[in-house]
Amino acid sequence: MTDYVQVEGHKDLVRDVSSNGIVNRNRNAYETAKIRAIEARKQRDEIRSTTREINTLKCEMHEIKSMLTVLLDRK
Repeated sequence: MTDYVQVEGHKDLVRDVSSNGIVNRNRNAYETAKIRAIEARKQRDEIRSTTREINTLKCEMHEIKSMLTVLLDRK
């Protein structure tokens, strides 16, 4: 069984004496951190997706501009 020692000045933190690691025993803080991480990942994915869409639109606009230039040069 693992032994824990209370971290001085922090009611939710304990030190695992076998690994010397700090463990947060506040489950609400853990769940909140997980939710924040998921939301941050969703936001990064949304930004990447939006950036891809913008780049696609830029390419399409460039193609349209090139076509218009060719059409105008023919006249």
